[in-house]
Amino acid sequence: MFDRPVGGERCVLVTLDFGVQGLEARFIEFTELAVSAGLQVTAHLQGKRSAPDAATYAGSGKVAELRELLLAQQASVALFNHELSPAQERNLERVLQCRVVDRVSLILDIFAQRARSHEGKLQVELAQLQHLATRLVRGWTHLERQKGGIGLRGPGETQLETDRRLLGKRVKVLKEKLLTVQRQRQTQRRARRRGEVLNLALVGYTNSGKSTLFNRVTRENAYAADQLFATLDTTTRKLATPQGGRAIISDTVGFIRNLPHTLVASFRATLEETLFADMLLHVVDGASADPAQQMRAVDGVLEEIGAQDIPRLLVLNKCDLSGHAPGLERGACGNIQAVRLSARTGAGVDLLRLAIDEFRTTLAVSAGRAVA
Repeated sequence: MFDRPVGGERCVLVTLDFGVQGLEARFIEFTELAVSAGLQVTAHLQGKRSAPDAATYAGSGKVAELRELLLAQQASVALFNHELSPAQERNLERVLQCRVVDRVSLILDIFAQRARSHEGKLQVELAQLQHLATRLVRGWTHLERQKGGIGLRGPGETQLETDRRLLGKRVKVLKEKLLTVQRQRQTQRRARRRGEVLNLALVGYTNSGKSTLFNRVTRENAYAADQLFATLDTTTRKLATPQGGRAIISDTVGFIRNLPHTLVASFRATLEETLFADMLLHVVDGASADPAQQMRAVDGVLEEIGAQDIPRLLVLNKCDLSGHAPGLERGACGNIQAVRLSARTGAGVDLLRLAIDEFRTTLAVSAGRAVA
């Protein structure tokens, strides 16, 4: 088995067509993910298959082509726009003699780079360890051998079993720490409920402009950038509305299609800000080539965490790029269903504040009380 290199920023992207719609948009997004991770994309290898190959996912012919391309480009990373099994990764690395990274591992790596708060780092580490648990044997043949020799004899436990036990202990510690964070958030939410404060949460596809909109409506300076997963840590601030009511708005981590389940589970404490909101502001990139697919991906994550029934307002962002004028879209019953705006220029943001006030009034009437 080859020695696994520590570095290597030149990579070749691999995308296989299994007949799924929106392949071009998926490729563009995957390229952005690679760039966000700090990799230099040197080439892209495509192919068509009816189903993944059980051993190498891509098949022997395509893998041979990939190896020649890696050598020609002097690249040391093969980046697959798919989720590989541990066995497929091992087989590919054995043939290609380089690092093989799948879509899940790439997203986890980006999250590890972007985590800033103590809570965010805990959540990312937990997701990484849970992902690593299925890949402990990758490239490390000595882990499968029984300990032995002078000074090395253990109580009959293999090195692999020892690693799994230690990993399990660390996972347990991280879950206990995150449980403490979860309780703290619950206490904060109860305090807001007692004050009858309207709770709003921004949700949406990554890089849809949530953080830019958050800064615009709260006059804050939270980190925002034109890159995937610029925001990982939930930020909560007060929001002023035209009628002078009190509201709290939270900026949450962006979603993406095929978001790893380990990340959803690990970020549950953060995502609960979404689960306990009075209304979700679903920010959509109106200038995206395929906003419908992005909306379906967000809907899927919201359903996974149990937030699918929370009232939702569509915020069609980037109208300055899409060519649509700022405005409100109402349903058959006259209620506001969507707001068109530009978080970057501020056009239409006042309409969002009006929509929030209208929702506050509706909520107060249905609850039979006055919302501050």
